[in-house]
Amino acid sequence: MSLDTITLQCFLAVADTGSFTRSADRVGRTQSAVSQQVAKLEMILGKTLVNRGKVLSLTSEGEIFLGYARQIFALHREALDRFKQPEVAGEVRFGLPEDFASAILSDILVDFSRLHPRVLLKVECDLTLNLFERFQRGEFDLIMVKMSRPEDFPNGVDVWSEPLEWVGKKDYLRTLDKEVPLSLVLSPQPCVYRARAIQALETAGIPWRLVYSSPSYAGTVAAVKAGMGVTVLPRTIIPDKLESAGTTWLPSLHDTHVSLLRQVNNNPAEQSLEEFVLKKMHR
Repeated sequence: MSLDTITLQCFLAVADTGSFTRSADRVGRTQSAVSQQVAKLEMILGKTLVNRGKVLSLTSEGEIFLGYARQIFALHREALDRFKQPEVAGEVRFGLPEDFASAILSDILVDFSRLHPRVLLKVECDLTLNLFERFQRGEFDLIMVKMSRPEDFPNGVDVWSEPLEWVGKKDYLRTLDKEVPLSLVLSPQPCVYRARAIQALETAGIPWRLVYSSPSYAGTVAAVKAGMGVTVLPRTIIPDKLESAGTTWLPSLHDTHVSLLRQVNNNPAEQSLEEFVLKKMHR
């Protein structure tokens, strides 16, 4: 017997949700059908993949197979996307903040270019407000922007929202003292994270000083890793060797919001990139 995509999809849903009921909702099948598909997969492989207790969990064999299942299913979807969709051609000028490009979107853009080789992507990184000003001047077809509030860019398509965190080197975070001005590593103005961090500190009456300012995400991360101070980043892009300050005396920070803005036209290449980015980011 061979593996089929329906069986793989059911197994992936169980692995992601830890529940046959929630898996059934995700794949649009009944709970018993999902259970049967997983049992079928276990019979094909001759291994038990799921521990069926009060809480579902993967066995060690299930954890190993999970990596293969994700690769197989992703390749299947990529092949369908590549050949079922009409060939798209053209040029797209895409602007986004550097931290997103470095930590999140590089793989997405590579995948898009592989699926649509006739689309020329011109990608530039800049601060959000600079991106928006250039977008209004027609220099970009599509931009990704950070916001303090969802209504900041009312015509944007929401991508996601998540908490901002105070981030630093572990050893440095242990030395923080409320009586000593907090050393900050931030991007120059205009920067949403910078404004949010300074406003929170001022409101809480916590002294601070700016010790390093760089428009580059790589430069900011390097300075924090060197122990020069703390910075502010979304939770999902905190790099290796740095960590959140957690529940310390530092003030809490509001969520950051991310949106996509696209020029109003019927360019199929722009529409295709927008849909692709939204699908990948939501996934």
